[in-house]
Amino acid sequence: MALTDSLADLVLVRNWRDVAACRDTDPDLFFPVGTTGGAVDQIAAAKAVCEMCSAKDACLQFAIENNQDSGVWGGTSEDERRKLRRAWVKHQKNPSFAEHEPTNEFA
Repeated sequence: MALTDSLADLVLVRNWRDVAACRDTDPDLFFPVGTTGGAVDQIAAAKAVCEMCSAKDACLQFAIENNQDSGVWGGTSEDERRKLRRAWVKHQKNPSFAEHEPTNEFA
């Protein structure tokens, strides 16, 4: 996931909620209680909604930039997003850091 730099991408980031697939989905799906048992299935179901969403990247960017630490955002779990957030913060402090780091992909 690359953080956006262009004006067109910034406009998309601001309006991503208008086109998000989760807009018509029960929000509770995206905020499971826990990370084991039934929550695992709930996280998978939330991620499935994200996978078909055209706003997935903008949603993830929003979550990382605004430190959304709860729930499923942009197709990532809380643990996955924490790792991405740490890398993003490190990049903000040292932009050359990203040149030496592998990309984080979650399947």
